[in-house]
Amino acid sequence: MLEAILALVVGLLVGSFLNVCIFRFPRDLSVVRPRSFCPACEHPVAWYDNVPLLSFLALRGRCRHCHRPISPRYPVVEALTGLLFFSILLVHGHSMLSLKLCTFAALIVGLVFTDLEEKILPDEFTLGGTALGILFAALMPPTFGLMAVLLPVSWGRAWVSAIDAAFGAAVVGGTLWLVGRFYFWWRHREGLGLGDVKMAAMIAAFLGLQGGLSALILGSFLGSVVGLIYIWATRKDPATYELPFGSFLGAAALGFALLQGQLFALLQKLIH
Repeated sequence: MLEAILALVVGLLVGSFLNVCIFRFPRDLSVVRPRSFCPACEHPVAWYDNVPLLSFLALRGRCRHCHRPISPRYPVVEALTGLLFFSILLVHGHSMLSLKLCTFAALIVGLVFTDLEEKILPDEFTLGGTALGILFAALMPPTFGLMAVLLPVSWGRAWVSAIDAAFGAAVVGGTLWLVGRFYFWWRHREGLGLGDVKMAAMIAAFLGLQGGLSALILGSFLGSVVGLIYIWATRKDPATYELPFGSFLGAAALGFALLQGQLFALLQKLIH
């Protein structure tokens, strides 16, 4: 339990940093300098006004200087990231799997909220996340995988696993790209951006070929059902409204990753 509580604190801090990324990446701003500032009046935020969750509550959701409302996205991202880290450590304990799932969860949270807010999926999250997924695959080689069958054993499990993750990323990303090209040919307008393709590749790098395809199918289903309901409820034009597909894809991938991890932990307990 102590490890899970520490993970909660770390998650709150990571969520605070994700908020910086969500605001600055789409605007091509550095996440290092300058220090945090109010988006409305651009006044620097003091350290005591930048404590995750607590500062938002103490300030009653408003800037100390201009008194403009602070977006509720800030506490939501912090709380969600903290709860995800807490849940992962509670189930898997202090392990490499927990580190991998927490990293994946942070990337997905960043992508989902950037997509919802800016309709952008930054390369820092997608391409950087793909590289991290391949790295984790090398550090945590699975007991199965397509490349393990096709490539010689002499290459070593780490290299084979990394190649398998890269192959899965290419296949899932390529599949979504082909779907987007077909949609453009059929409707003569863009239906998917390259950001969605890169995000799908990142998910497959972490979850593998099967997990990536499963997340893609589930995300498409969620996007279709929820998107149509939202368009109908808000009376938007379905021909012009841009659905934040990355948000649905991210939600599906995160759900699959956490469920997959829990099943893995359950299998481990049953075996031992």
